[in-house]
Parts: sequence; C-alpha cells; structure tokens
Amino acid sequence: MSGFPIVESNPVEHAAALPERADVVIVGGGVIGVMTAYFLARKGRRVVLLEKGRIAGEQSSRNWGWVRQTGRDAAELPVMVEANRLWPQLQRETNEDLGLEQSGLTYLAASQSKLAEYEEFIPLARMNGVDSRMLSGAEVAAMMPTATRRYAGALHTPSDYRAEPWIAVPGLARAAVRAGALIRENCAVRGLDIAAGQIAGVISEAGRVAADQVLVAGGAWSSLLLRRHGVKIPQLSVKNTVLATEPVADVYGGGAADDILAFRRRKDGGYTLAPEGFHEFYLGPDALRATRPFLRAFLRDPIGRSYWPAAPAGFPDGWTQSRRWSMEDASPFERMRILNPAPHAKTLRKLLADFQVLFPQLGAVRMQAAWAGMIDVMPDVVPIVDEVPDVPGLWIGTGMSGHGFGIGPAFGRILADLMSGGEAGHDMERFRFGRFTDGSKLVIGPGM
Repeated sequence: MSGFPIVESNPVEHAAALPERADVVIVGGGVIGVMTAYFLARKGRRVVLLEKGRIAGEQSSRNWGWVRQTGRDAAELPVMVEANRLWPQLQRETNEDLGLEQSGLTYLAASQSKLAEYEEFIPLARMNGVDSRMLSGAEVAAMMPTATRRYAGALHTPSDYRAEPWIAVPGLARAAVRAGALIRENCAVRGLDIAAGQIAGVISEAGRVAADQVLVAGGAWSSLLLRRHGVKIPQLSVKNTVLATEPVADVYGGGAADDILAFRRRKDGGYTLAPEGFHEFYLGPDALRATRPFLRAFLRDPIGRSYWPAAPAGFPDGWTQSRRWSMEDASPFERMRILNPAPHAKTLRKLLADFQVLFPQLGAVRMQAAWAGMIDVMPDVVPIVDEVPDVPGLWIGTGMSGHGFGIGPAFGRILADLMSGGEAGHDMERFRFGRFTDGSKLVIGPGM
C-alpha cells in the first residue's frame, strides 16, 4: 500500500514511442483519460495518451477513494449507476487489483434539518434503482457503536464502493495498454495542432502526433491549455487536504462523512480522513475572470473555504503563470510535472483530533501520510463532457468537481462511444460545453 499519493519520484512505467499518427490523442493521464483510452482501445481505435507527469499523479490519486452514488446530481446519477456496475466488471476483466470493496457509504446527519435535506435524495435514488435509504439515529448508533457522537440519522447506500485511487488508476492504465492503447508519461502536450479550424493533432515535447480527434482531460490544467488556443471554459481549482492514518481497529468498514470530517476504511487497515466542506482557494487571473459564473456557488458556502491572495509559483492560475508560450520551448506543463500542493498543517492536526474524539477507543492515532490535491471545479459543480462546437475533433472531459474518481469509468465509456460516432446512452445536456455562454440558467449541483 506504499506510494500514496503518486509523485514525481515514482518511476516512469509507460514510455511508448510516439507514432506519427493516431485516431485519438488524449491529454492527461487521470481516471477520465485512462478510462477513455481503455474503451477506445477496446473498440480497436488507435489511441495515444500523453501525461506530462505520472499516471494518476494529481487528483486521481489524491481523492478520497469513494465510488459514490449517494448524493449525486440528478443528471450525474444515471451515469454513476453505470459506473457502479462497471467498477466490479473492470476488476474482473482487467485482472487488476483495484482495491475495490462494496462496503457502503453514509452521510451522517447531526440535525433534523440536515436529515431532511438528505431525505430529498431518496426519490431520485429510487427512480434510478439505487438502494439508498434513511437510517434512524438508533440505526446509526448500531452501525457505529463506538462513536461518541450521536446523530439524528443518516443517508446510507449499501451498494456504494470504495477503492484505492493510487492502485486503481495505474492498474486501469496497464489494462488500457494491454488493450492496445499507447501511453507515454513524462511527456507534456505543449499545444493543440489546429488546421482550418479543426483538430489536426497535438504538439508534444517529444514531437507532433497527428490525429483527427483530441480529448483534453487535463484536470486542473485543462483551462490553461485550452485558453492558449482561444477555447475558454470557466474552470477553477480548489485545494483539499487529505490524511492517511496508520492501521487501526475497524470502527466502520465503509466511508462516511458528517459536518466535521469524512473518513473511509482503507485496504491496509488505516483510514483516509479529510475535512468535510473545507477547501482552500487561491486568487488568480482566471479566478477574477470567473467571478460572475462562480458567485452563486461561492455564496452558497462562503465560510467553507479559506481564500489566499496568490497561488504558489507554477500553479495553473498563478499570477506569474505564462498564458502564451512557443511550441518550440518548454511549456508550463513541463515546468511542473505534477501539481503537488502542500497539505494544510492546521487541518491535519484537526483531522486527527476530530477522528480521535469521535472514536476515542482507538487511542493515539498516528498519521502515516498526508497530501493535498487541486480539485478542478465548474460553476455548477458538474463537468464538461462534450465536443467543442467551433473546433471539430476537440473534445473536453474536465471539471469533474471532486466527483471524477468514482464516475470515471462511465464517463470514459461515454466519451469513447461518442468519439467513435456512437451514442452516450444518457442525457448529456447537463454536461455540454456551451451551457455557460448560451444563456442557460445555471443550476448548481450538490457540493464536492
């Protein structure tokens, strides 16, 4: 269980030679890029995935490891139901250990008002065949008998899974290679090759790859790359701090969250802890440009974030970050192979203290590792999964808003089918590229 999260010192596993031409080039080796590559390769498409650092080096190995139907946006839930079906199928057919366990996820309610809020999800769950149900305070106490806090009740979904992100996504990348995909790590895409208004390929640090389709699935870096070519999306990033404890006694086998912290059991016997509802936000040029579309989302939870006047040097929305660069010179993506922000020290101390207060019989819980990740978010807290109308052949799968790990297999399947001329199998209206500029009413989904 070593190596969480994935960092630049991890050895390069994929170093495929670049072909002159492919059917599809994928920019970004997170869960969305990897799963799209997997399903495209299964279709016999010639697909090349280029990752500037390491597979899953950023948010795809830094998330909570929840494979969650619980509390999803109404448009996301059918997609997530498919993902919930795909995860165990992938574990079987890839012969990879994804650390997958169907142990359920639980939203704990400290008050009757929060319980009523969670109960609003039940009709949506039933419409989609999800087994979510409400638990009474007594049922929660029976589920977590050693917890010192007493809850009004909970929203519980027994069919939800947990998985180990730093194991799962690299394992799925290996499966994509076995299916025929070419993957190259430590190879940044400097820019898109656009000819006569449509995609002609990409320019990487290792040379040009011609392709009629390109998928940008670069997480927090997507907007920077796209804006270089005049394609603008209102994408920002927030920082989330995560802590991994050393192995301890089992106090709950699944994942759960209340209004203070989120926790889930890991395969190695420890727990992954994160603050519930707290993120750090760095101000920068993109943040100022996106003030208007993000205003409603920020006002909904104004105290759930800590605001900083500037990001560290090299971050996607840093004040000194290059917005224009030559294709012949090193790009911002080469100068920062992996976005590896420092965790928030005060939050780490509080997480351990809060977990020990909730489960005092554990005694002194020790921290095994800590990290932070930049979560790419959209103003309505759901992603863009669409082709750019004005640039035929350019596809975007980004802005997963903290929901990407669990739902990744299904969005990968959807993108592979759409890019191959097939059908999504779901209503994709909610995820279209143009929803922020076509006058549509902004409907904010559930939080991260």
